[in-house]
Amino acid sequence: MVRATQVVPKSRHQETPVYLGATAGMRLLRIENEQLADKVLAVVAGSLSNYHFDFQGARIITGQEEGAYGWITINYLLGKFTQKPSWLNLRPNEDTALETYGALDLGGASTQITFVPQDKNIESPSNALHFRLYGRDYSVYTHSFLCYGKDQALRQKLAKDIQGTNGTLRDPCFHPGYETVMNVSDLYSSPCTKKYERTLPFNQFQIQGTGNYQQCQKSILQLFNSSYCPYSHCSFNGIFLPSLHGDFGAFSAYYYVMEFLNFTSEETPSPEKMTDTMEKFCSQPWEELKTSFVDVKEKYLSEYCFSGTYILSLLLNGYGFTADSWKNIHFMGKIQSSNVGWTLGYMLNLTNMIPAEQPLSAPLTHSTYVFLMVLFSLILVAAVIIGVFIFHKPSYFWKDTV
Repeated sequence: MVRATQVVPKSRHQETPVYLGATAGMRLLRIENEQLADKVLAVVAGSLSNYHFDFQGARIITGQEEGAYGWITINYLLGKFTQKPSWLNLRPNEDTALETYGALDLGGASTQITFVPQDKNIESPSNALHFRLYGRDYSVYTHSFLCYGKDQALRQKLAKDIQGTNGTLRDPCFHPGYETVMNVSDLYSSPCTKKYERTLPFNQFQIQGTGNYQQCQKSILQLFNSSYCPYSHCSFNGIFLPSLHGDFGAFSAYYYVMEFLNFTSEETPSPEKMTDTMEKFCSQPWEELKTSFVDVKEKYLSEYCFSGTYILSLLLNGYGFTADSWKNIHFMGKIQSSNVGWTLGYMLNLTNMIPAEQPLSAPLTHSTYVFLMVLFSLILVAAVIIGVFIFHKPSYFWKDTV
């Protein structure tokens, strides 16, 4: 907010709206303690109200909204909602509409998948959204998996794996030589781990890393229940998922983890290549890894093996991307210097900056304006020359007839 006061001209402060949207972390807190969640929002709202902006309130957005706003952000920044007109086609029609990108968002507590399926008949009404943007209708599929963000997924895995141990967990998702101690009460404090909660004979447990990608993946896949599907096609946990279609932008933690693992510097590597890299990375000794990445906080560094394995498992096994459709995933951090995420879409929606209908007169591009100005200037010059010629030699055009 201090930065905002410096960037926004002081004369515009009172007319500049400020919104706050909270996501999955606060959705979990509301499940656990609704009064505490309301108190957090009240304190935040009170703090934001102290600034001389037009504060519009703070609220917890739904998972469906989070997915939709991420989809809007990507396609708005990529220019997928509008097609640049040419001087021969000032009003593009439905047939010339560009295909939109799907959105893959991964946070700490939830993950979202949103896209326009080829079949507009979305079998699960709760997963269907309908937008009319710039004169076009979009039937969008979206789902938010609460508790399947990378941090809560790790908690679920630990709560599942700690059962039946004597207080020492040899974990393949952490590097060889890595050790840490965790309180059982902290592990069970999240609503995401309640289904795994048991009375254990110890209050603390020790994690000892063994660094094995294949075993780590096997443990992660147990988080995805694929044993039932009440629809024609599902992702996991009985959730409807249409056939994947088109390109997808993967952002937030998808991008940050893949950037660290050096999977974003070129065209998206194949799943086989990424698996080979992950196998080598996870087996790297912890002490050696710390020496190689001295600037990375140890907590984050220790979890990249799990996070990378989890992302591959979620995309390939959870959502069903194949070796062929994998090339349609693009890990994105920024688009034209703007951060990719749900927040821009949230603001665009709340401020009504995306019209439902196509503007009556589509703005021309700069190059089109220049072309038309040159064309009209040449026509005008030609008309003047012809006029002068007629004035001086009218008999050339008007000969007497006998």
